[in-house]
Amino acid sequence: MSTTSLWQRFQQYFLSYDDIGFSIDISRMNFPEDFFTGTALAADRACKAMAKLEGGAVANPDENRMVGHYWLRDASLAPTPEIRDAILETKKAVLGFAAEVHSGAIVSAAGAKFSDLLVVGIGGSALGPELVADALWSPKDPLRLHFFDNTDPDGMEKVLQQIGPNLGNTLVAVISKSGGTMESRNGMLAAQEAFRKAGLAYAKNFVAVTGEGSALDKVAVGERWLRRFPMWDWVGGRTSVMSAVGLLPMALQGLDVEAFLEGAAAMDARTRTDDIRRNAAMLLALMWYHAGDGHGLKDMVVLPYKDRLLLFSRYLQQLVMESLGKELDLDGKAVNQGIAVYGNKGSTDQHAYVQQLRDGINNFFVTFIEVRKATSGPALEVEPGVTPGDYLQGFLRGTRSALHEKGRESITISIPEFCAFQLGALIALYERAVGFYGSLVQINAYHQPGVEAGKKAAAKILELQAKVLAHLPSARRPETAEQVALAVEADPEDVFHILRHLAANRPNVKSQSGRSPSTDTFSA
Repeated sequence: MSTTSLWQRFQQYFLSYDDIGFSIDISRMNFPEDFFTGTALAADRACKAMAKLEGGAVANPDENRMVGHYWLRDASLAPTPEIRDAILETKKAVLGFAAEVHSGAIVSAAGAKFSDLLVVGIGGSALGPELVADALWSPKDPLRLHFFDNTDPDGMEKVLQQIGPNLGNTLVAVISKSGGTMESRNGMLAAQEAFRKAGLAYAKNFVAVTGEGSALDKVAVGERWLRRFPMWDWVGGRTSVMSAVGLLPMALQGLDVEAFLEGAAAMDARTRTDDIRRNAAMLLALMWYHAGDGHGLKDMVVLPYKDRLLLFSRYLQQLVMESLGKELDLDGKAVNQGIAVYGNKGSTDQHAYVQQLRDGINNFFVTFIEVRKATSGPALEVEPGVTPGDYLQGFLRGTRSALHEKGRESITISIPEFCAFQLGALIALYERAVGFYGSLVQINAYHQPGVEAGKKAAAKILELQAKVLAHLPSARRPETAEQVALAVEADPEDVFHILRHLAANRPNVKSQSGRSPSTDTFSA
């Protein structure tokens, strides 16, 4: 394709929202000229489905609930006055609480101002807050943020060591809708144990973000925690960053909550149009559909040319893959849908995997994210008339061109500067694109049966572990995994892995290696 024709195609497929400084360029996606005509009916159905969703239709049949994360940034859209008031009252409570913490009106159990915030959560209860905290951090933040986002004891110990002597002045926010998520519960218990070991009372340092009446809510009430904030059944974890899940850590960090919500609302407003060519979220969904032939046949590589967006691809992994990775379509037919997501950042990717992207298997499409204003401070010249930001822009455009030369497809999203408003707009863009794509491929983007299946399987392993632990002391001599499995009526391989885990982590469980796994022996 000639330079002239590329320029013409760019002008034809470049969409800009000048009032908010956003643009999206899909000209380097190789869809045919009749693509929009051929997908018009499906796109129209997707727009109507989105309108019903925002209007309060039940969208998660597993839990018989609405999906209302769009109301969080514009409460006037809520389908009932009760939901509208709950959104507004929660935001007011979050901002008021943060103001009191910052002023010293609310202090720690030790009587001092809080210096740190430890967020305990997993999945949507951690990924969104972590993205926001890392992306918008500044040295002026009144609290330092830390996260327990897994059940890895070594990881939690590392975070506690980073908090160090500030533990007594650390506010702990435990986030779990049901209060039954084991990783979050374990993190809560680990934090409480750290306070106990330090000789500190913890209740006045703990707050909960959870569903009313949940297991966590009962703990917070029973132990008289400092404060409780609500989670609602109509907000899914992966779209909860604009509820108290994300707004509480954000407000405590001293970030601009209102601008964040305004950015999301602005993107929502511009992507409610049924004019496909003016709807950035629909264009994004249609490009995903084109790239993967409607079956997710190509991976989504997200390359933000901004260090502050390093965690964005990690955030999108959950949003996209948990929403779109489905076995069945809306008619119950097996379709095994999904789009794999990965990414790094520019220009780090130049030295990581762009070699494969350009010369290896063509099983992906790239989304470049450009932040046009490189720095808020004075620009350093590293060469006459050239700044590091100039190099960053050069690498982005150069990589885009190099990939196009080899027939690799890419989308380019551009924002004017990096701030809370623009981060909110980016998150809203992808939330809506995920919803549109789900409709295009006829799957439900708002439930996650696979996640629940994994939780149930983990529970069975823990039940089996309890049986193994109960059996071992009764054995007269060391036993093999097969012998233990026979005694507890379980699969030998499951038992073998449990025994190895116990031998590594329980001082009373001993192992003796044999010639093979079948001859290894264990005792307690």
